[in-house]
Amino acid sequence: MKRFLILQLRPEADASDAEYAAFLQKGGLEEARAHRIRLEREALPQTLDPAEYAGVIVGGGPGCVSDAADEKSDEHARIEAAVLSLMPRITDRDIPFLGCCYGIGILGKHLGGTVGKGRYGEPVGTADCTLTGAGRNDPLLADLPARFNAFVGHKEALEDLPAGCTHLIAAPNCPYQMVRYGRNVYATQFHPEADAAGFEDRINIYKHHGYFPPDTAADLIAMCRAADVHVPELILRNFVQRFG
Repeated sequence: MKRFLILQLRPEADASDAEYAAFLQKGGLEEARAHRIRLEREALPQTLDPAEYAGVIVGGGPGCVSDAADEKSDEHARIEAAVLSLMPRITDRDIPFLGCCYGIGILGKHLGGTVGKGRYGEPVGTADCTLTGAGRNDPLLADLPARFNAFVGHKEALEDLPAGCTHLIAAPNCPYQMVRYGRNVYATQFHPEADAAGFEDRINIYKHHGYFPPDTAADLIAMCRAADVHVPELILRNFVQRFG
């Protein structure tokens, strides 16, 4: 059986390890079937072929693809270039792909869509997500309720639907919460791997990264603990089951 390629870009080891563990747990994926690459630590192998994997999963991180070139650190620019280098092969060959948070920015940029901070950035919290008509008919979302909450917190977002994409999930403050390109290439604005405990950890880790005023962290943690967020992880499970 083929492995899944998991690309991560979080420079904080505790955040990266927790995200990786969540991908495995929520996806029902054994570690032996995962090839993890932490892009902030290592380069993509020149011989890497995404077609050799059951699917590719890209995690989130503090970088923004919409930042100007002179605003990106050398590490951020290198990571972005590495992920973008795979996208032509993924989209041209319709290789199963699930981009989570940062991954929707990568997909949008690759497809020539507008990714920016001016319209749909969302504060740390929950999004009231609704399946579109196309979403209700998508095999990855077949067992999801028509409406559910998901954890969000991002500075940038898709501002339009790139050509060739299908809009699957919407929310009032940020319309493009999930899209599909072709048949097998997916991306979410929200975090499908995140539960309340995981998001609480990220709030503490990213307290001083500009997502929210640091003195509001306790209130955000209380919000996480009170939130009913359990549906998004089904997307990860369905992705692994469908393509594994």
